[in-house]
Amino acid sequence: MGETAMIAPQRAWGRGRLTAKPAGGRTRLDTFYQEGCAKIRVPESFDGRMEAILINSSGGLTGGDDLAWRFEAKAGTDLTLTTQACERIYRASGGVAQVETRITVGDGARLAWLPQETILFDGSTLSRRLEVDLAADAGFLAVEAVLLGRKAMGETMRRGLFQDRWRIRRAGRLLHAENLKLDGDITALTAQPAVLGGALAFATILYVGTDAEGHVARLRALISPALGGVSLVSSAAGERLVARLVAADGFALRKILVPVISHLRKDAPVPKVWSL
Repeated sequence: MGETAMIAPQRAWGRGRLTAKPAGGRTRLDTFYQEGCAKIRVPESFDGRMEAILINSSGGLTGGDDLAWRFEAKAGTDLTLTTQACERIYRASGGVAQVETRITVGDGARLAWLPQETILFDGSTLSRRLEVDLAADAGFLAVEAVLLGRKAMGETMRRGLFQDRWRIRRAGRLLHAENLKLDGDITALTAQPAVLGGALAFATILYVGTDAEGHVARLRALISPALGGVSLVSSAAGERLVARLVAADGFALRKILVPVISHLRKDAPVPKVWSL
């Protein structure tokens, strides 16, 4: 008998692109494209802003999967980007899941990047990139929350890989850069007090706007010192507000995130698809 042929496992692949433009005092759809497992839905809005919901129709990611998103908020628009559900990253049999997001925000425009939590299962591998180009007077809010398994289900990420790379530029100058990498024995690494101290949930919040300094005191009042911290960072490219949060589980983290996001959105609620 001949040798049995090896069949490569099917991998998820998707590309999504959306551009928002101003029209008649409202934010309207300009360009729209979706391919593969990357889907975008734009529900009706009644306040002049636009909210787009991103969907990975493959139901989660694993090693070798590849997603890429491109978004642009043209001058004077107000765009919120969120996800239909938490993104689940499953155990990988080989390779690394790749997710790349590129965002451009024009003059006087505001964009909020508010995906729901990313859940990392044991043995998962994920490399993620966020690249943002802001006009000099653009407003930007980004929230990325990560769960190392679901505590209520008795899950935890013991081993795996998680890489997250952010590059935020304002008027062409680098404003914010960070690289996060959790690799190998995740349980031992995150147990260290300087990392997560055994917590299973964490989040980063970045806010860019001319009023960033005015939000520091309020956010510090909303966030217990035991759960995180808030910093106002100045550079040649301008100011940005950065908050880091940790919590015992996803539910506890979201109870902190919801009022913080609402405050930074000038008391507007979190996207409707978010729910406690």
